[in-house]
Amino acid sequence: MSAAGPGAGPAGQPPAAAPGCGAPAGGVAVTARAVGEAVIEGHVRRDGSPVTTGYARLIDGGGEFVAEVPLGGDGGFRFFAAPGSWTVRVLAPGGRRRDETVSAGYGQVTRVELAI
Repeated sequence: MSAAGPGAGPAGQPPAAAPGCGAPAGGVAVTARAVGEAVIEGHVRRDGSPVTTGYARLIDGGGEFVAEVPLGGDGGFRFFAAPGSWTVRVLAPGGRRRDETVSAGYGQVTRVELAI
């Protein structure tokens, strides 16, 4: 992993966005400024291997879509959220889908490991 964080491009440049999506694969890297943020991050695996094709979505407590990032090369994703209850929804090839409800709080990193 480079000093710029997971998914960083050459020489610390941000990674290129996935086709059709403006977000960098895996989500934005955590920086020192993120200490006061509520962070939800994790990985998606299938049979122990990272799922690198697909998307992670963030759904609010009312069931509304909030954000989406393509999965990173390590199957990772990351969201910066407000405190509260959220659903992480993973969509992967073959019609695979998995939802996981998590709780986020300021200054905390909520980690989610999902198997599909």
